[in-house]
Amino acid sequence: MFKDRDKYVSGEFRFRHGYCKGNPRKMVKTWAEKEMRNLIRLNTAGIPCPEPVMLRSHVLVMAFIGKNDMPAPLLKNVPLSESKAREIYLDIIHYMRRMYQDARLVHADLSEFNILYNNGQIYIIDVSQSVEHDHPHALEFLRKDCANVNDYFVKYGVAVMTVRELFEFVTDPSINPDNMDAYLEKAMEIAAHRTEEERSNQDKVDEEVFKKAYIPRTLNEVKNYERDIDLMQKLKEEDMSLNTQQDNILYQTVTGLKKDLSGAQTVPDLLQECDPKQNDGSGSDVDSGDDSGSDYEEIHPKDQAPVSEIDKKERKKQVKEAQREKRKNKIPKHVKKRKEKAPKTKKAK
Repeated sequence: MFKDRDKYVSGEFRFRHGYCKGNPRKMVKTWAEKEMRNLIRLNTAGIPCPEPVMLRSHVLVMAFIGKNDMPAPLLKNVPLSESKAREIYLDIIHYMRRMYQDARLVHADLSEFNILYNNGQIYIIDVSQSVEHDHPHALEFLRKDCANVNDYFVKYGVAVMTVRELFEFVTDPSINPDNMDAYLEKAMEIAAHRTEEERSNQDKVDEEVFKKAYIPRTLNEVKNYERDIDLMQKLKEEDMSLNTQQDNILYQTVTGLKKDLSGAQTVPDLLQECDPKQNDGSGSDVDSGDDSGSDYEEIHPKDQAPVSEIDKKERKKQVKEAQREKRKNKIPKHVKKRKEKAPKTKKAK
């Protein structure tokens, strides 16, 4: 069916000369060319997928994936153990990042229906609708892919990242082969300690908002940057590491900026937050700012006892509760203005 394919092609540089919207038969040929090009990119990036063999008009020949003339099953139809599901989840998010960073593509329809499972390995298929990373709808498609992957593996009891955490893992330019394993270890450790009961209603609302919010792809698309910087400075006065889901500025990771918009991000923010000893040796100002409002303000970092994950969770809950109380007692701006105007009008009379 090619009725709803315009959004995958319109705005893409490779099809800037246009295509015939009124004739679906001509669209099939364009779609075959698009899948051929995308499969070549995935093969070049080392992502498991069908190897393209030949393209003639609207016919695309690919290498067979299966055994004894039986095609490999879809991931949807494969029963998985919890340990195997977790292994496959890590493989998929690795391939999602490699597809975005190396192949410069977003799958745009990634789910258990477009992944084959053969001899313990997964293969990405159906990349005809995949778009380049600078496509106008690329980030929207990527968030959808992240949500689809998470929703599937949650059914197997896998401790998955949030949609925003997975999105940032895929797009963060400061992650490299040297720190990727450490980053994933920290991210999955945080996900393992986060249960469904511990996630507040506000967290779920923030995640739904993130799925639909507009995210600028480049700094040229950012408007009111002065307002954004002021907002992040205010969040920095609190504990900004605990407000990643509550700030409305969503483009730092995509554009390679620090959370507070103070400059380029060279080390992933997650590693900075979770490994304070590494930052103490480098003299980072971020850590000194975070420690200023804690209970260990007068104690040297070396003398501090290691903080357990339970303590971190309790502290996070306390900060969130305090913020909720502030919002409850906050006086609306229009009420403040009325109070300010009232004395002036009395004096005038």
